[in-house]
Amino acid sequence: MRLHFIENGPALLVEHDRRVLVVADLHMGIESGLERHGVHIQSRSAARTKRVLACIEETNPDLLLLLGDVKHNVPITSRQEYRELPGVLQEFRDRVPIAVTPGNHDGGIGRFLNPGELLPAEGALIDGVGYLHGHTHPDPELSGHLIVIGHHHPVISIVDAVGCAARARPTYLYSWIEEPSGDRTRLLFVPAFNEFAGGIDVGRLKKSGLGPLSRCIDEKSAEVYLADGTYVGTPATLCPTDGV
Repeated sequence: MRLHFIENGPALLVEHDRRVLVVADLHMGIESGLERHGVHIQSRSAARTKRVLACIEETNPDLLLLLGDVKHNVPITSRQEYRELPGVLQEFRDRVPIAVTPGNHDGGIGRFLNPGELLPAEGALIDGVGYLHGHTHPDPELSGHLIVIGHHHPVISIVDAVGCAARARPTYLYSWIEEPSGDRTRLLFVPAFNEFAGGIDVGRLKKSGLGPLSRCIDEKSAEVYLADGTYVGTPATLCPTDGV
């Protein structure tokens, strides 16, 4: 199995017997959610869709796996989502089969999907790899496998000796769990695709309370990678505790 980090996403290509392109946290319709809070931004769904299509063209996958939070607004589905999602999903289908692991923002997402496209909320095994949005406990079937997880929006801010921080950058965080059976379950937290979705610094993910698997991160041994696959360190070395 090989993993390819797609910097122009950010997205992940998992290559085994099948080529699975993973896109997490699209949050289509986020602009209407921001508008309700007084932030008015023209819809960027078309540009976001083109970025996904460019990733599809670059990687030539057998499957596009949308790793939850395809839509943004909860508990409702906004007019923007009703207007845009059918066309966006069809553009994806016209190029490659799709599957969706539903996230906590995906109430009602099934109405936009074809039969067989919606996977269980507890995750699913595809070609020996587990896929899970990350807000729920995983299906026990995923134990002992690599599990690819969205939901947490990991980012990193590089801070220099005088405390100046660069702009937060999307990152991947790799950790693992030693199971009672002796098996090792590997965890790969992937960044959000949506450019407005924000993020949680990798040094704060373990205590963020965002999901059951983030509590399992070993901050001393976990590995942090930039969107282009560059290894940059561990959460403990990148975000040392300073008592603040």
